[in-house]
Amino acid sequence: MNLPHPLIPGKLIRRYQRFLADVTLSTGETVTVHCPNSGSMMGLLQQGADVLLSASTNPKRRCRYTWELVRAGNIWVGINTLNPNRLVYEALAQGRVKELAGYARVRKEVRWGDHTRFDLLLEDGEKKCYVEVKNVTLAENQVALFPDAVTKRGARHLEELMQVVRDGHRGVMFFLVHREDCRTFRPAAEIDPVYAETLKAAATAGVEILVYRARIVPPTVTLERRLAFCL
Repeated sequence: MNLPHPLIPGKLIRRYQRFLADVTLSTGETVTVHCPNSGSMMGLLQQGADVLLSASTNPKRRCRYTWELVRAGNIWVGINTLNPNRLVYEALAQGRVKELAGYARVRKEVRWGDHTRFDLLLEDGEKKCYVEVKNVTLAENQVALFPDAVTKRGARHLEELMQVVRDGHRGVMFFLVHREDCRTFRPAAEIDPVYAETLKAAATAGVEILVYRARIVPPTVTLERRLAFCL
């Protein structure tokens, strides 16, 4: 997957109101940018951190720039929560996720029930596989952690995937570790114990858990390899 080009470098000043951040561009100009991430972004908000932005050509848009990547130590971390869906969709369409191969087509943002949309649906005749994708940016000692804030919505998605399995279909929780310095994954029970317990219950109920790590070499992001996990 290619990020919008060119990417504009800057330095983080602060993030606020969840979806806004102030950044100093290399020209010295300070701009307010859109931060497409509703989580806490724990460990990624150091003042002065290097960031990469994309620019919109829409003159009606409130913020011209969107925050895409932040530097953490010697690696880039993808903070735009829309990009994992694009990356996983691209990988599935190209047959690069062997655990989810063998389907005739992949669809995005598919309605299920009255109030739910799953990120992806794989279909082949009567066979259906519903996939929910989560962006993982929090890490500790080479272990990727999710979530980085309490997420009732995330727990609800797991409950809905359990219902998908009860209905006779495949349900997959796909964690995209959007940084290269992690070797394993676990739920962050210390942050959201309800989510951690619901994830365990989902796995017991037959929901499949997949964890893949991304490789980031701006402007390219690729699905690198599967990671082990511990629930």
